[in-house]
Amino acid sequence: MKKQIRILGIDDSPFNFNQKFSTAIGVVMRGAGYLDGVLSRQITVDGIDSTFICIDMVNNSRFKDQLRAVMIDGIALGGFNVVNLKEIFKATGVPIITITRNEPNYENIKKALKHNFGDWENRFNIILDGDLHKIKTSYKPIFIKYVGISYSKAKEIIKLSTIRGVIPEPIRIAHLIASGITKGESYGKS
Repeated sequence: MKKQIRILGIDDSPFNFNQKFSTAIGVVMRGAGYLDGVLSRQITVDGIDSTFICIDMVNNSRFKDQLRAVMIDGIALGGFNVVNLKEIFKATGVPIITITRNEPNYENIKKALKHNFGDWENRFNIILDGDLHKIKTSYKPIFIKYVGISYSKAKEIIKLSTIRGVIPEPIRIAHLIASGITKGESYGKS
C-alpha cells in the first residue's frame, strides 16, 4: 500500500444537548503527513442524519475518486446520531473504519438509548452491527469496526496514518479543527 493514500477523517465538534446542531469536520490527508482539504457539514444532535452527512461528505468531495478510506471517530456523531457503516460503504464504495480509544460498554449504551429514544432498538442494532476488533498499540489499545476492507488492510491504514499516540492523523486533525472552531481554541484528546 502506498504511504500517501488519501484518507478522510471525520469527527464532530463539541456541543451541549441544548443545541440542535453540531458541526462534523472532515479532513482529507495523504497518509499521516499532508493535509489536502477540510470539509464541514451541520449534523443534528441526537438526530438520524449522520449516515447521510458522511455519504454527502464523500460523494460531493472533489477528492472522492482518490479516497482509499474513511475514518470516523466512533460509531456516532453529534451524541447518539449513529453512523451506519454498511450504508456509507454501499453508497460511496469507499472502505470505512471507526476508531475508539475505549471499549464500548454496550449495556450502558443500551440503557441510555432506551431512556432517550423511541427508536432505540434501531440505533442499538446499528451500533452492534459488525465485529469490534481490539488493536494493540505501543500505548493503550484502540477498538475498530470496518466495512469494505480486510482487517489486515485496516490495521495497515491505521499504522501508516498514525504519527504518535494511538489516533490516526486524519481523525486527530479533524478533532482539533472541530474543537477550535467551536471553542475558539482546540483542546482535549482526539
